[in-house]
Amino acid sequence: MQVIGSAMEPEKHHDYHLLPDSESALPVGNDLKNGRRRERATESESHKSKHPEGTPVHRKAYLNKFALSGAILASTNSILLGYDIGVMSGAVLFIRENLNISSTQIEILVGSLNVCSLIGSLASGKTSDCIGRRYTIVLAAATFLIGAILMGLAPSFSFLMAGRVVAGIGVGYSLMIAPLYVAELSPALTRGFLTSLPEVFINVGILLGYISNYTLSSLPQYMNWRLMLGLAAFPAIAVAVGVLAMPESPRWLVMKGRLGEAKQVLIKISETKEEAELRLADMVKAASFSGHVSASSSSSNWHGQGVWKELLLTPSRPIRRILIAAIGVNFFMQASGNDAVIYYSPEVFRDAGIHNKKHLVGVTVIMGIAKTFFVLLSALFLDRFGRRPLLLLGSAGMAISLAGLGLGSKFLEYSNSNPDWAIALCVVAVCAAVSFFSIGLGPITWVYSSEIFPMRLRAQGSSLAISVNRLVSGVLAMTFLSISRKITFGAMFFALAGMMAVGTVFFYYYLPETKGKSLEEIGALFEDEVDENPKALLS
Repeated sequence: MQVIGSAMEPEKHHDYHLLPDSESALPVGNDLKNGRRRERATESESHKSKHPEGTPVHRKAYLNKFALSGAILASTNSILLGYDIGVMSGAVLFIRENLNISSTQIEILVGSLNVCSLIGSLASGKTSDCIGRRYTIVLAAATFLIGAILMGLAPSFSFLMAGRVVAGIGVGYSLMIAPLYVAELSPALTRGFLTSLPEVFINVGILLGYISNYTLSSLPQYMNWRLMLGLAAFPAIAVAVGVLAMPESPRWLVMKGRLGEAKQVLIKISETKEEAELRLADMVKAASFSGHVSASSSSSNWHGQGVWKELLLTPSRPIRRILIAAIGVNFFMQASGNDAVIYYSPEVFRDAGIHNKKHLVGVTVIMGIAKTFFVLLSALFLDRFGRRPLLLLGSAGMAISLAGLGLGSKFLEYSNSNPDWAIALCVVAVCAAVSFFSIGLGPITWVYSSEIFPMRLRAQGSSLAISVNRLVSGVLAMTFLSISRKITFGAMFFALAGMMAVGTVFFYYYLPETKGKSLEEIGALFEDEVDENPKALLS
């Protein structure tokens, strides 16, 4: 049985450089295989003379300023989720005492945002097909803003829960639309880096949440947690305003038949006008193949109709393969327990023997710094090494780290004295687990989910996969403490380590490499592989 792609074979290194505004550029690759579209349609005669036919040409990959700006603005929306994850881990310490609520209520409070984000994730695909990617980002930020205000002013547990529900819906919209928009805007050879920016901003948000916890923890108890949660309103306002400067996705414009507007956006994110026209032709061809858009149309009544039927009721074999890959990577992202470990890290460290609240929050700041550093590292190397090697490294590293955490927790469970080495092992293992997550599953899940679906299915297909992500995250967040109390933290971490071992095997066999391919070519990759080997999902 063959395996999709090469697991650990790095290709040429692409150094990222910004060109002046007049020379906005697109990353360029050579040695393109399997009909991969050339990213540069034209070469100057002088360039040809310097590099005769057959001579390999090593080009630097450039980050287009326009695409980079749009990716940063869209990804800023992800700070909202990250901040909530980080700030809630410390805020629950004070909410529990101030509102006098039980551990079960804490689990419901924490997990409710993830469960309710399922609503936003499911609705976001259809919404973005109807009103566009850009305005869906505005809707996500506005919804989270309302939720943050409600949480910051909450006088009771029920009021706080209402804020969590509203904020959760906004998070669901944000998680789907940010990487999808960036993927549709990005050039092929820097799409890995740009589409991983939402995960980078999630980690920045987590770190800001930890810092907020540490800074505000000394305030009176009735005030500190409300300020921690209410401060999330400020980035939401910044996102809603900043989005107004962003262009619409050129692929969405093509699906709506607004080819002139799509061409104008593509000219800004391409190196030459000729290249923009070639990319537009590819998009029109892909849209026309779906039967929804024709190259001659000046407008389109397409609003994503019929997509759910094609995805769930009558999927072709390639679409079924894509669904398995997208849903699988999203399932294992949350089955790793990363979100639950972050939400309840103070509880984990307390169980490990650290009892001072200031120290508990301080350790989470260290964890946040580690996560942010490694997700940045992963983003920078995604387009050099590809998705598969980093994903396999990250998931295997998580399995080993979680096993180490389980070992340390089990030793402390049966030890009468809490030795320093066992406490240090738990702290290091938690930091290692979240760092390996940031190398692999963290950024690559969003990249992969947003790039493998065909154009007509991309928004709603991504929303379906991310809904699975949110559901698993919510279930784990709402049961993590209860299960851990019954079977111990050590046993829980061993179970999560086993889950990541299974995930590593799944990634090895079912996820092809998509590095360097345009979104239109990725669809052909699935089609070609199925045609070559119709008896298996592998190639």
